[in-house]
Amino acid sequence: MLALLLAAMVTAQTGVKPPERGVSEALARDRARAFRSLRYDLTLTIPADPSQPVNGRIIVRFVLAAPRMVELDFAAPPDHLAGVTVAGAPVAYTAVNGHLLIPAAATRTGENEITIDFRAGNDPLNRDPEFVYSLFVPARAHRAFPCFDQPDLKARYTLTLDIPAGWEAVANGAQTAAETLAGRTRVRFAETQPISTYLFAFAAGRFMVETAERGGREYRLFHRETDAAKVARNRDAVFDLHAASLRWLEDYTAIPYPFGKFDIVAIPAFQFSGMEHPGAILYNATSILLDESATQNQMLDRASVIAHETSHMWFGDLVTMRWFNDVWMKEVFANFMAAKIVNPAFPQVNHQLRFLLAHYPGAYQVDRTAGSNPIRQELANLEDAGQMYGAIIYQKAPIVMRQLEMIVGESRFRDGLREYLKAFSFGNATWLDLIRILDARTSENLAAWSRAWVEERGRPAFTSTLQVDRGRISRLTLQATDPMDRGLVWPQQLRVALGSPGRTREVTAYVNGRTTRVRDAEGLPEPLFVLPNGAGLGYGLFVLDDRSRDYLLGHIQTIDDALTRGSGWIALWENMLEGRIPAASLLETIVRALPVEQDEQNVQRVLGYATRTFWRHLSPDDRMGRAAAVEAVLRAGIARAPTSSAKAAWFSAYRDVAMTEPGVRWLESVWRRTETIPGLTFAETDDIAMVQELAVREVAGWQDMLKAQHERIQNPDRKARFAFVMPALASDPAVREAAFERLRAVENRRREPWAAETLGYLNHPLRASHAVRFVRPSLELLSEVQRTGDIFFPARWVESVLAGHRSAEVAAIVRDFLGRELQYPQRLRWTVLTAADELFRIAK
Repeated sequence: MLALLLAAMVTAQTGVKPPERGVSEALARDRARAFRSLRYDLTLTIPADPSQPVNGRIIVRFVLAAPRMVELDFAAPPDHLAGVTVAGAPVAYTAVNGHLLIPAAATRTGENEITIDFRAGNDPLNRDPEFVYSLFVPARAHRAFPCFDQPDLKARYTLTLDIPAGWEAVANGAQTAAETLAGRTRVRFAETQPISTYLFAFAAGRFMVETAERGGREYRLFHRETDAAKVARNRDAVFDLHAASLRWLEDYTAIPYPFGKFDIVAIPAFQFSGMEHPGAILYNATSILLDESATQNQMLDRASVIAHETSHMWFGDLVTMRWFNDVWMKEVFANFMAAKIVNPAFPQVNHQLRFLLAHYPGAYQVDRTAGSNPIRQELANLEDAGQMYGAIIYQKAPIVMRQLEMIVGESRFRDGLREYLKAFSFGNATWLDLIRILDARTSENLAAWSRAWVEERGRPAFTSTLQVDRGRISRLTLQATDPMDRGLVWPQQLRVALGSPGRTREVTAYVNGRTTRVRDAEGLPEPLFVLPNGAGLGYGLFVLDDRSRDYLLGHIQTIDDALTRGSGWIALWENMLEGRIPAASLLETIVRALPVEQDEQNVQRVLGYATRTFWRHLSPDDRMGRAAAVEAVLRAGIARAPTSSAKAAWFSAYRDVAMTEPGVRWLESVWRRTETIPGLTFAETDDIAMVQELAVREVAGWQDMLKAQHERIQNPDRKARFAFVMPALASDPAVREAAFERLRAVENRRREPWAAETLGYLNHPLRASHAVRFVRPSLELLSEVQRTGDIFFPARWVESVLAGHRSAEVAAIVRDFLGRELQYPQRLRWTVLTAADELFRIAK
């Protein structure tokens, strides 16, 4: 009501309707046309005590073609503003709807300067007694300080931080001065290149700093890891991977690294794997500082996330999307380039298989559901920009981009990207700008191609029809359908795998209609199975015919090619979810086939399917009936695995599913170190994971084990997280209920990984019957979680709540919630539908 009254007063006084909350596209377009040569000079005074306010001053400089009202964004209460001057003179301003309005009469043609003293908003300033870091993506900078918070008003930033003495500080620009006086240190940073508000960043605190030189460039790693051996073990790999990524990208783009210095900041419990702030990339510490027991996938993931964030220096930072409806562009190129970059660093890895397993399952997990969304979405206001993120832009979009590269040709595609980056350097561009550049390099109709792949949601479904004459294929056709009945066709190249004794053939097919005749298959021997997604190229639901399904269930381990096996496992999983394969049958295939699988990537994928099938798709009775057999296979896999990383993968699966009394007792003996596993060394994080799994199973003495583990933990950040999660492991329902109630307070959700882990244990399958009471309140909190949390938190929140449930009762609660919330935001509805999809299928 107060906001409406203020808006009415502004309209009455100025004759201009004030902007709506957030940043509307209309406001953004208007400001982008008007403001030029934007600069911010920002000073922040940060106390060590997170309960004390952060005070600041910002000087905003810009050029106008004519006087006009200035609508700065600042989503803080009016009492956070201490004073506003224009060209040194106080000015009457209005604070309304999260905006600070400066009247047109106070501005002039040419250069303008506005100085604002303020108290910073805390939401995007992640504060701890020993450190602080900013996180402004996608449009959260204005929750901390006044600015034009839109991606296409790039600015040069000069930052000064006043911090406790003994703290280190890092930001986008290079440090130019530091002065310590009376227990405080004042640090000044150089002016940046033009960057968007969401890319501006800083961190300060009790960090340790590692330095290295690679190729004449200095790199710095800021971290809080107390395990010196762990730092020493990871240090060179972290620097080497960044340096290799930079070299590759400079060569591919033909543009030198554009942002001068290069710093790396490892943050405990960081919300994302990484965030691409130019000159100061922030990472989740666990994603780059790996334990000694790290699996091959974890090492690949580290290389990929480093290559991903480094790629953003060009794709997203140098050239930024004009509006967040194209946020997928920066993410797809970062992921797509990362896949190219990591290949030389891991010559022993099957990289086609890596691409398949890294992208397809995650994309399908959304695109098969009623909550699927297009890659490119409409966006009216940046308040909703955080909901644009997810598996569709991170996993599906690279698949789509690979298809586009195949259409255009690899070298022409690279040349088009070089033209795009050069044309829009330090500026902004749209998807259509890129399509126009690439369209000139191919005879294909890229606009029509883009409609199905980029503008629409969902995936095609394929069925195959095989005709055989005298032991030879006379005709093989693929029928493509649109499950949403829009008549869409997704043009794509497939390599159809045809299984024969001792070998697998692949034949090429280009799908550009509802029925495709695979002419290259005609005349070949009758196959044992038909797998349309051989080579992992095609995208969609590939419905297995009865013969192919039965063969793969019985003989997938005999297929000679690892990539074909990987594609076959994905097809079996998707067909199981479609109800064409009983879950128990798939688990039986896994138990039989896993012991002979030689490729570690396939092993880890199938181990994931095993644990998910075990917990979600089997009834409790069936689960217990099969537990001993599953444990035996996993124990044997640990012993047989040839490398420590492979042993770690097998052991992690065992730890997650151990249920029998002897199986749990062995896990406890490993935690107590009375039993050792040759070739496998455990770190602090491994011990934590083991004791948490033992506690949720309520083994004898579990309370004392938790206390002992808490005492063992040396790292203060891990110790604090463990203490936070412990109540969720309690056997007393009242304690668990209190642990949930604690999450209603936003301050207890600030450490988002802590909150998600708490929810996961509260809703563990072994606690599912009691946890039913948490489902509706969690859904009711989701809109607030979206408003107060970071971009991935809403999906992680609802996934953590629902992943442990399989009952019709919980499915009904979710459906009832969505049925009652008729005005629920569409993107949040999609988030719930995606997270609930497997639950709905199981309950049905």
